[in-house]
This record gives sequence, structure tokens and C-alpha cells, in this order.
Amino acid sequence: MGNVTSNMAAKFAFLPPSPATYGVSKDEETGKLMFTGVTPEKSMDVHQITTKSGNKVIATFWKHPFARFTLLYSHGNAADLGQMVELFIELRAHLRVNIMSYDYSGYGASTGKPTETNTYHDIEAVYNCLRTEYDLKQEDLILYGQSVGSGPTLYLASRLKRLRGAVLHSAILSGIRVLYPVKITFWFDIFKNIDRIRHVTCPVLVIHGAKDEIVNMSHGKRLYELAKDKYDPLWVKGGGHCNLETYPEYIKHLRKYINAMEKLALNNPTTKQQDDDEPNVNETKHNRCLRFRKK
Repeated sequence: MGNVTSNMAAKFAFLPPSPATYGVSKDEETGKLMFTGVTPEKSMDVHQITTKSGNKVIATFWKHPFARFTLLYSHGNAADLGQMVELFIELRAHLRVNIMSYDYSGYGASTGKPTETNTYHDIEAVYNCLRTEYDLKQEDLILYGQSVGSGPTLYLASRLKRLRGAVLHSAILSGIRVLYPVKITFWFDIFKNIDRIRHVTCPVLVIHGAKDEIVNMSHGKRLYELAKDKYDPLWVKGGGHCNLETYPEYIKHLRKYINAMEKLALNNPTTKQQDDDEPNVNETKHNRCLRFRKK
């Protein structure tokens, strides 16, 4: 029974667009990877990163010249990077942040198969790329998880103790809890966010639509209740599961959160010792958005 339910939750959790909405090629002159349909003046780097699972995932880094923070964005389960381009351009401009995003294994031009474990390996590899390629510190990183992307987001956030912040957008309590109103966590559940949120030490912003028919707002409210360091949540009146970005209060509230994190950074500057102690997560043990199908 457990395996059947777990497999069903996993099946509904991953719906990669087929075919992929973009392609990746190599520039003959520079040898750099290029993202189909995005011109160089967009200030976007393309990476192909090998994970612990041996998969090669595609990641894009959108640079802002005056960015204080970098957003590591984990998208929903029915999207790939090609569908996220316009959103990333808007977020970069309005929030004045760099944005690193990636396609899970089996999505877009990333190799492998989409599984819960692979998403964890994916985000670990992308985080390490940020550290090595861009010299990024935890204190300058904000994790952002949309829908099923809240799974890898909270997985990593629970491990990084000096992380600047985390945003949970239409997040889930767990995979099975989207399908059934269970009160306990079963061993065969996937994306056990309800347990991991308790280990996150950075300020957490929860955003959820009041009319979300895919992931009930009760998921967002419970995650907010369980967060140790709560930031003012945003409950979007009339908002559904896939349209929160269209509401003006969405970007306004995100900007307010980013400003608050900047003030926090000024009051708690990074020390040299903290820089030297920066861990490598690989050394530890192991839109568009979510569309769970209900009966």
C-alpha cells in the first residue's frame, strides 16, 4: 500500500513538458553554452552541471549589475527553464537580484529521470556551482521554491545554517498530503516539507493563493506556523495555484522582503571565520507549476 501511494504521489509530482521548450548549444567561437532564444545581452550564463547521481542538469544564471543577493529558484513540476525566461527577467529587474535556476533531472535539456532524490542532488550541485563559479556565500543566498520546488528548497535550507532567507511559493506540506488529508507523516511520503521546515533557521516568507484548488492554502498556513523565523506571509486573495505572479501585491511583497533581508545583512555582517568555514553540501550524507491530479 505504501509503495503504491508513494509511487502515485511521485507520478503526479513530476510532469515535465514534452517536448522541452528550449535547447542548448555551444558557441563555436567562445565554447560557451548558449540558451536557445535568449540573446547575449540578456546577461545570462548557461551551465551544465553534473550531480551526485551522474545526471547533467542545465542551470541558468541571470546577472544584475547591482545585486546584493542571489535567488536560487526551484520551479514547479510542469515547467522547464524555457517557460521561465520572462519571469526571471522581471524578477531580476524589480528585485535587483541575481537569479540562478535549473531544470530537474529529466526536465528540459537535463539528463536522467525526475525523482525526489534526484531533485535533492540537483539543487546541491547547483548550489556548489554558485559557490565555485560565483564565489557565493550562504549569507548572500535566498532560496525560492515554487510548488513542488519547495521540496528541494527546504531540503537545502534545512542544511544551510547561515542562509539569508527562503521563499515558499504555493508550497506543499508533503506529496501525499496534497492527495489525501492525512495527519501523520508516513515513511513512504515524498517531499516531507512539514518535517524539514522545523530545521530551517533563516527568515521564511510564505506566499499562497487563497483560491488555490491544487494545493490548499492550509499547506502554506501550516508551513508558516511551523517556521522558526517567520516573515510576514502573503495570502493572495483570489489567487490560484499558477497565477500569483500576476497580482501586484506579489512583487511588492517580495521587494519588501528583499529590503528586509538587506537590512538584516547590514546588521549581521559576515565574519572572516564564517567565510573560512563555508561547508560543501556534497560532503554531507545524503509556470509552470505543480499540478497534482486529485480523484
